[in-house]
Amino acid sequence: MAAKTCELLEQLQTLPDPRRQCKNLKHRLDEIVMMAFCAVLAGANDCVEMATWAQRQIDFLRLFLDLPNGVPAHDTFSRVLALIPPPPLQGILLPWLQKRRGLPGELIHLDGKTMRRTRRRSTKLGALHVVSAWASATGLTLGQVAVQAKSNEITAIPQLLELLDLQDKIVTIDALGCQKEIAAAIVEQGGDYVLAVKDNQPTLHAEIQAAFETALEKDDPACRSRTTATQGHGRAEQRTVWVLPARRLLSQSRVWMGLLSLGMVLRVVTCPVTGAETAEVRYFISSLRPSARRLAWAIRSHWSIENELHWVLESIRKVS
Repeated sequence: MAAKTCELLEQLQTLPDPRRQCKNLKHRLDEIVMMAFCAVLAGANDCVEMATWAQRQIDFLRLFLDLPNGVPAHDTFSRVLALIPPPPLQGILLPWLQKRRGLPGELIHLDGKTMRRTRRRSTKLGALHVVSAWASATGLTLGQVAVQAKSNEITAIPQLLELLDLQDKIVTIDALGCQKEIAAAIVEQGGDYVLAVKDNQPTLHAEIQAAFETALEKDDPACRSRTTATQGHGRAEQRTVWVLPARRLLSQSRVWMGLLSLGMVLRVVTCPVTGAETAEVRYFISSLRPSARRLAWAIRSHWSIENELHWVLESIRKVS
């Protein structure tokens, strides 16, 4: 694989170089990014490990990189990577990854995470909080946006949505992302949404709760359900999902773009040893047509961003 024929390297050469242009630049931007990318794929967790891996694998790297001045020092990796804006870099790397991992699938899950050990009290630097888009079908992170200081996920989620291809995708977001503007942005980009509803939307939450209480009390045939049971980790879990047409809402059905269905999930966890039970009820809104099976699938799949992506991010922070 020669440097001139490396598809990814050719695309990286289109990245604008954010460094001040001068004659003493020792390393090409595309080669720095390529080395960093290869190192991360090999398991590197920080810039020191990137430089160490690249130095050990320099013979391999020279198969497709020129490296006229060898491998950069770790502080060069750190300084240069910090200067590159994420959107253009994601626009190159994500399509390349998707070609090799396959299409992201129908579901895209969005969630925020505060990174451990990123707070710096000495410099009054707050902890890094990022919002990630996770494709559970391929185990691929489709994009990340850092939440700006003195802001929250509500402002970061629309920025992340702009980076994604949402055509014919189902986007699931926890309660903080349950905002009219976010729902509208998803529908306008050709996608569907499943949004958790909590007390941050008190009127919506109260009307959904009342709608299901009435439907279950009257045994409404339009209220469809699906129940699943699982066992593991020393507990038994039963989940029942009910779904109703969104027209049952009195004041909210028209102010949420594309809203078609309401969801209620009852999760009952039983300890086999003591027999103790805990129950949790959650509510959802969706632009999907009322289907208990499909809504249950989307809601259940959302947990993969906690169990697979966030767990990995925590592990990386502990190692580094």
